[in-house]
Amino acid sequence: MLHEVLANYLNRVEQALMALEDVYVERYVEEVLTPQRATLRIRVRFSEGQLLEINEAIVVEKEVLMWLDYRYHYQNQGNRLIFRYDSTLLPHK
Repeated sequence: MLHEVLANYLNRVEQALMALEDVYVERYVEEVLTPQRATLRIRVRFSEGQLLEINEAIVVEKEVLMWLDYRYHYQNQGNRLIFRYDSTLLPHK
């Protein structure tokens, strides 16, 4: 059975995506690895062509949600990078 903290987070993410208007969810993958650990891969295309990609590796430790790894990538309709945040130690744009 999925840990309640993790289940609640995944449910909130899914509900937030469903509430968005003028977007197309190209990919939504929840991969449950253990009851306390999951990965989330999302790719959202906005009506004017912008792209948002979200990748997260998340785990519950001591009743707290922790991000083991993450990547958030947003580009405009011309495929120009607007921002990218990730868990590496390299500088971000």
